[in-house]
Amino acid sequence: MQEQIGNSSGVWQAFSQETASAITQAARAVVAVHGGRRIPASGVHWGGGIIVTVDHAVEHDDELNVTLPGGERVAAKLAGRDPSTDLAILRIDAGDLPVAQLAETASFAPGQFVLAAACTAEGGPRAALALISVVAPASRTWRGGTLDQTLRLDRNLHPNFSGGPAIDEHGRVLGINTSGLSRFAGVIVPVATVKRVVAELDKKGHIGRGYLGVGMAPVALPEAVRDSLKLSTETGIMLMAVEPDSPAAKAGLLLGDIFVAFEGKPLRGLRDVQSCLTSERIGKSLAASIIRGGKLVNVTVTVGEKPAAN
Repeated sequence: MQEQIGNSSGVWQAFSQETASAITQAARAVVAVHGGRRIPASGVHWGGGIIVTVDHAVEHDDELNVTLPGGERVAAKLAGRDPSTDLAILRIDAGDLPVAQLAETASFAPGQFVLAAACTAEGGPRAALALISVVAPASRTWRGGTLDQTLRLDRNLHPNFSGGPAIDEHGRVLGINTSGLSRFAGVIVPVATVKRVVAELDKKGHIGRGYLGVGMAPVALPEAVRDSLKLSTETGIMLMAVEPDSPAAKAGLLLGDIFVAFEGKPLRGLRDVQSCLTSERIGKSLAASIIRGGKLVNVTVTVGEKPAAN
């Protein structure tokens, strides 16, 4: 019995030392972000003075600052934000602040432990342990952004952990933790998504959104129409408005046209249209199949960039 207790104690001690070491390693590049909320969020030094944090915690565009590990507070400037993935980037004079080490590849499975790191308002490290609850393919957030992989935790984390990293046993960043994309449990924005969003925010300050310049509504397609046109979808997307000088207008699309496919893939709802209007599609041609006057017509439209809201 004593031997079993001794073995168990050794395993526990080894596990504790390993997790503490991982947090210590990661925390060197984690800061506290003071963006207007009573409880600061956290952020990760991505390199070059860029701090990655969560959009929902940056409540105003100026008078921002961050607390570095150890307690020094420095001014920060908002360099871009993307509400759709709940990410924002700040710029600081990073000095000798270490850069986060990223996990180049990672595999996730439900039941897998993950560590979360944060930085307190005083500049001290903070740690949490959680389980990966859900692992699923790429998905769209309720705000319209695309996550390269869906990763949900088994619980919500303290607000201070939002913007901080989810890390592996070596202290390498697997993604950014956020409570802003689900009311029920924490979500990890995976590294692949963070890299993509940060690169565009660093370049333009915002994420471009594909734009056709149309008002749309789903409509049911009568069985006779489906049969005559040999369509596999029961739903089409009718154009209820076409803005003058828009990409749709330039492509010759008309009020009453009904989208039924993009790039040969049937459309089953507005979400399918939105998934084809990502930032990567801006400036590129999109092949569309429409119903016009009872006939199937193929058109090509060049995807524009949605104008920024005033």
